[in-house]
Amino acid sequence: MPTYISEYLFDGSQLIKNAFLKCNEEGVIEEWGQAPKNSTGAKELSGLLMPGFINTHCHLELSHLKGKVDTGTGLLPFLSGVVNFRDVEQKEIDEAIVKHDHYMWEKGIQAVGDISNKTDTFSTKERSPIRYYTFVEMFDLLQDNLTEMFFGQYKEVFEACTEKGGNGFSASPHAPYSVSSGMFAKINSLNSGKRTISIHNQETPHENAYFQNKTGDFTAFFKRLGFDDTAFTPIQKDSIYYAMEKMDPSHRTLFVHNTTTSAKNILDATEWGNAYWATCPNANLYIENTLPDYETFLSSGAKVTIGTDSLSSNWQLSVLEELKTIQKYNSFIPLETLLQWSTINGAEALGFENELGSFETGKKPGLILLEHFKGSSLQQCQVKRLH
Repeated sequence: MPTYISEYLFDGSQLIKNAFLKCNEEGVIEEWGQAPKNSTGAKELSGLLMPGFINTHCHLELSHLKGKVDTGTGLLPFLSGVVNFRDVEQKEIDEAIVKHDHYMWEKGIQAVGDISNKTDTFSTKERSPIRYYTFVEMFDLLQDNLTEMFFGQYKEVFEACTEKGGNGFSASPHAPYSVSSGMFAKINSLNSGKRTISIHNQETPHENAYFQNKTGDFTAFFKRLGFDDTAFTPIQKDSIYYAMEKMDPSHRTLFVHNTTTSAKNILDATEWGNAYWATCPNANLYIENTLPDYETFLSSGAKVTIGTDSLSSNWQLSVLEELKTIQKYNSFIPLETLLQWSTINGAEALGFENELGSFETGKKPGLILLEHFKGSSLQQCQVKRLH
């Protein structure tokens, strides 16, 4: 049975210096803690030993768009840019999906919350060593006359989902500004039992402005797409309140991006339901050239998780690179907190916490080593997968 002695070990909650871990050949955790003085036969590691990362927000099906969408444009021009890349050969799409699924595994990612508008990624997910939670994303751009048509398309994708390999799935709304009341109701009708629901949230100041008083650029955005939003009536509140009014609080809810989310929004959502907050810092920089106010999330006791978003809005699909970005611009965040965001919080958000996200007896959370770790900074670290 493998036994490791490591300079540092993070078990999902705390950082331990000079630690050991014992697991079986399949990677199931048996014992860990402070290293004994006599550790004959153990494999010595230089760096930080920890469970595999959890990436709670990704669009694997957009992997073929790496480097094709301009950076720094703001969300609405970015969305328009993505829409323009429609005519791509299926072979190119499929090859990119396989390549970047493998890339995420090699970068220490154990589970992924993945947005799917189509079934392109499904065969890869069934074969992958990564556990996936598929969010079948639905929207109708607030067009009541299009709800039935769009829902019919997305329901076919939902019905093609399976739980092979321990994977999970749900029907999920895209964002407050793109989902009508009728579409929310249809989404809710598909989600039986306890599931995780994902929704893009407050990614741009224009979103709150639209729901508060119908200002900002969304009206022009809908017009460019050929849609009329004259029937939309602002709720005189932030967009997250529209979402909470329409969603089922009995499910875990993963709010994604949250670039303009306030402390009051966080506290109200926490009171409303089982809320998690996925942050994708490199995507926020890629699209809007800004980051969320992480101090607000810390002081509000928010359950934060890490996402990479897609290669249409990021330079790579690496949780470690997301952590480096957060730490670079927010050095006040404790290291243990960052590591919790990237492991156990994400596992809980996806409903995988009984098996992933921490070192506990009987779990098989993956084993990764952050090489070149020197006690606090992640900036020079590289991931090595051990199991």
